[in-house]
Parts: sequence; structure tokens; C-alpha cells
Amino acid sequence: MKLRLGVCWAASLIFLAGAGVVMAQVAPQQAASDCVELPAVKAKLDRDEARLQDWAELSRYRAANAAISAPATDELRVVFMGDSITDSWSRPEFGGFFPGKAYINRGISGQTTPQMLIRFRPDVIELQPKVAVILAGTNDIAGNTGPMSLEDTEANVSSMAELARAHGVRVVLASLLPVSDYGHSKDGAALVQSVKRPPAQILALNKWLQEYATQNGYTYLDYFSALVDEQGMLKRELSEDGLHPNAKGYAVMAPLAEQAIRAALEKKR
Repeated sequence: MKLRLGVCWAASLIFLAGAGVVMAQVAPQQAASDCVELPAVKAKLDRDEARLQDWAELSRYRAANAAISAPATDELRVVFMGDSITDSWSRPEFGGFFPGKAYINRGISGQTTPQMLIRFRPDVIELQPKVAVILAGTNDIAGNTGPMSLEDTEANVSSMAELARAHGVRVVLASLLPVSDYGHSKDGAALVQSVKRPPAQILALNKWLQEYATQNGYTYLDYFSALVDEQGMLKRELSEDGLHPNAKGYAVMAPLAEQAIRAALEKKR
């Protein structure tokens, strides 16, 4: 930040001092370009500093968790752990998050499995749910917190599932959603989601999730099959950006989640 401010200041001084015709022509243009970028640079530095201070975002739900009392004996409490696909589910335009149900949303946009693993105890276990629904991994593939192998992701998901089981919480492991290149950003630019999240890697992680769930007595929640089209992409009508579900997408996902929760509760411990 100080370096960029210095560039703006130094370039302006050079221009005012008239240090040569060429410099006088170039420096103001460079200074203007640098200074225009300052707000964006500052915003990024602020975000990075906040992440360094609370990398797993343990503070996001701390107050909300403290306000939640222990579940009633007959309460079917379910906690959904995830990233933006879970986080956004609570938005009013998507119908809210399972109205009338004792379901708790603990998604955080942009998160990867190492971040979720760090906050799994306060955001899931300590809330004493009967079931935990884990949807995670797409941001690992995208490298949101740095390069990760599929094995890294698998290890983190395994640890979350094992923590849940050790505390008597039944586990639902959700498949990653497909992505598509049909969507556009808010400014109309085309989005190529399949480059950042290669479909082959999504398929590989989903295959592991299904096999791991079967081998360990967890419930596998297959969102992928219900959302994918004949091209292997997220159905055009179910997303605006090719990554996140829209209201129609969540309408497809909700009954699948309910079915998986029922299946998890019916399993013998």
C-alpha cells in the first residue's frame, strides 16, 4: 500500500518538476493509472489482513452459536457445513433456509476444507445436532486458499466426518455440484467456471465421497446427478453464474437433502 502511494506521490513530483519532456508525458499517465487502482488495492489488502487475523473465520458465527441453547429432546437439529453454496441458501430470494425446520446454516462463502475443519467443533459439534450435512471441496479444487491435492481434501473431509461420529452426530456427505460455462457475471462478462474447477476433478472427488461414505456407514447425498445436463455441466436454468444455484437450483436440492437426512437417521449406529 505504501509503495503504491509512493508511486503516485513521486510521479506527481516528477511531473511538477518538469524532469524532461518524455518523463513529463509518461509520469502523469502512470501516476493516474496507479492512483485509480488504489481503492481496489486497499480493499484487497484489508481482506487479506482480516483473513490473516481470523483465517478460518471462527468469528463469523461465534455470537450466533453462543445464543443457541441445547436442543430439546425431540428436536431434529441439523447443521449444514459448507461454503457459499450453503451460505447463500439462507438468502430470502431463495426461499430461506428450510423454513420451520431446526436446521442451522454454517456455510461461509469462499471457504475450503482446511478452514471448515478448524471451525467444525464450534460451528457443528458444540451445537449438538443429530445430523451434520457436509458440502465441501469445490473451493479446494479452485485453490481458494492455495494449491491442494484431492488427497488433501479427502483427508480434511474424513477428519470432519470422524469428529462428528465421535460425538454421536450422524454424517451426510454431499457431492460437489457440477459447474458450467453458460453463466455470466453481473457486468455481462462470460464466465468459464470449468477452467478453475475442472469437471474431471469434481467427478473424481465425488467418486471418492460416495465410496468413502459407503465404506464407513455415512450417507451420500447426490446433488450432482440431479443438477447435471447431458453435456456434463450444471443445468443452464439452475444457475446464473455456472457455479452457484439459483432459486430453481435450491428447489431441486432441498428435497434431496431432506431425503438424505432421513436416511442418515435410519442408519444403525
